Amino acid sequence: MEQVFVGIDVAKDRLDVHVRPSGEAFAVARDGEGLAELAERLRVRGPALVVSEATGGFEQVVAATLAAAGLPVVAVNPRQIRDFARALGRLAKTDRIDAEVIALFAERVRPPLRPLPDDQARELGELVARRRQVIEMMTAEGNRARQVETRRLKKRIERHRATLQGELTEIEAELDETIRGTPIWREKDNLLKSVPGVGDTLARTLIADLPELGTLDRKQIAALVGVAPFNRDSGTLRGRRTVWGGRARVRATLYMAALVASRFNPVIAAFYRRLLAAGKAKKLALTACMRKLLTILNAILRDQKPWQNA
Repeated sequence: MEQVFVGIDVAKDRLDVHVRPSGEAFAVARDGEGLAELAERLRVRGPALVVSEATGGFEQVVAATLAAAGLPVVAVNPRQIRDFARALGRLAKTDRIDAEVIALFAERVRPPLRPLPDDQARELGELVARRRQVIEMMTAEGNRARQVETRRLKKRIERHRATLQGELTEIEAELDETIRGTPIWREKDNLLKSVPGVGDTLARTLIADLPELGTLDRKQIAALVGVAPFNRDSGTLRGRRTVWGGRARVRATLYMAALVASRFNPVIAAFYRRLLAAGKAKKLALTACMRKLLTILNAILRDQKPWQNA
């Protein structure tokens, strides 16, 4: 029997579905009734793989519903799909076309299945995301306060900032309560924060947004986050190796932690100094520190052993 591959384009209110190799296409609403219909229709077909894009959280309930129905589902980085579409010469973009391209990607690339977060993990991820949003709003309001001249407007902005600060305090308290109330997460949190340079923000982000940490090898985890350098060579041309793709939110938090670790973590600091002494640019050296710090954290969770400065 031919293997069946399914691509799903996820929008706020609608799911466009394409099935290969039959070419069948249909759409359902992204609500309880539509998801139940989708799970039933796909279960009958017995797909080898169901792929959707990771589209800002809209895909989470879809993936969870299909996984609960026993279907092999994975959400992939949208950039991988876009690059694949360009390689195929598919420049037109509609929801139906996107679903077809995703199905082709599923059939030809066959991305590996990864464990989906459970309900508690999704709640933690939403809290982490909300904390990030509140901080971004506070930063934006601070910039606006510096730009306006009117005292009355400045006071309004400061009142809004005070409200956001109150919400941030509540979110952080809830994050602590959530992590401390779950033995597995509490253990992970303690292991991660045993490493100098790793604080609450990075630990929470890794637990929520990188559940694969500790289950992959160092090259796989670096590629998943987007800190693994890729060659840019063609013929005799040797381009500069660059990092790209991956999980931007994890990478941004890891950057700040590596910045701190390059000063206060003895292993990372010594590594950073060696790179600078060898003539590496500071940004390049810091990216290498991000990768090394991630490798250390991956090994700590894999071995279930706290930081030891040998």
